[in-house]
Amino acid sequence: MTATKGYAAQDSKSDLAPWDFERREVGPHDVQFDIHYCGVCHSDLHQIKNDWGEGIFPMVPGHEIVGKVVKVGSHVKKFKVGDLAGTGCLVDSCRTCENCQEGLEQFCSNGMTGTYNSLEQDGKTPTYGGYSKTIVVHEDFVLHISDKLPLDAVAPLLCAGITTYSPLRHWKVGKGHKLAVLGLGGLGHMAVKFGVSFGAEVTVLSTSPEKEADAKKLGAHKFVVTKDAEQMKAVAGYFDFILDTVSAPHDLNAYLSLLRVNGVHICVGVPPTPYQLHAFSLIGGRRSLAGSLIGGLPETQEMLDYCAEHNIVSDIELIDIKDIDAAFERMVKGDVRYRFVIDIATL
Repeated sequence: MTATKGYAAQDSKSDLAPWDFERREVGPHDVQFDIHYCGVCHSDLHQIKNDWGEGIFPMVPGHEIVGKVVKVGSHVKKFKVGDLAGTGCLVDSCRTCENCQEGLEQFCSNGMTGTYNSLEQDGKTPTYGGYSKTIVVHEDFVLHISDKLPLDAVAPLLCAGITTYSPLRHWKVGKGHKLAVLGLGGLGHMAVKFGVSFGAEVTVLSTSPEKEADAKKLGAHKFVVTKDAEQMKAVAGYFDFILDTVSAPHDLNAYLSLLRVNGVHICVGVPPTPYQLHAFSLIGGRRSLAGSLIGGLPETQEMLDYCAEHNIVSDIELIDIKDIDAAFERMVKGDVRYRFVIDIATL
């Protein structure tokens, strides 16, 4: 076993605090990399607080992980010591089901293994995430990171990036499409960057008028204040797609009315309570309500390569790990532009 240090929640009511624990020894197909940076995702807080069900404690969060390879197993072919590497939201899957065979490991029929708050495929060994010094992952679930981009700003691509890239690619959003991005946070700002890069006309829908300048700076073509009835009326039936990144409760019916016939509303945010939806919001325009998760390993690598080629990274605030609980408080208030990233050297 490999001794390491991390920050963990001991239960759902405690703050994160230093915790010493052990990683498994590097096996024949494993890659060990020392973590340099780890992004802070809203889902980290949800899982620590048991918002999505009973967690596995102690819990070391973090699934936007980048660093440098320090050891490889005897049969590893994809990585060597010194390579930059990353791991996102999953570290294993059954590999045998139809979805895994098609590179859709995030939809593993037998249950993918999350990077933290999950169990290994043996069904009993807990996983621990990136708020830590080092990690050991099977090479098939480690991603190549380009040295062309700042490593700290790459970290959030492993969740915020792929969560928005994947649905835009799946629905083939691009030139000639009118895309609305609902919410301009950690996910939303990446959706704007990708939508613009893919050639769509991008409009940000936000409750915060003060975010208009940032939206335009990110490349958005238009901005709609959703609290303004006249502005909302002006875009009724206008959009081909809405990418909904909001994790707070909100009225889907109001936004579905902004879609044209055959339009698609894609949910990637996860509010704490179920949506309230009227059937007429869908059948009135043959509209679709859809959802998307992260991407599989092939698509995540594709996204990372695309970002390296087109100079796309997240807008971040770099923090010391001792400030993580303050960062969580600010994140809940929407007071971050647009993703916190932990400098693991401060651990």
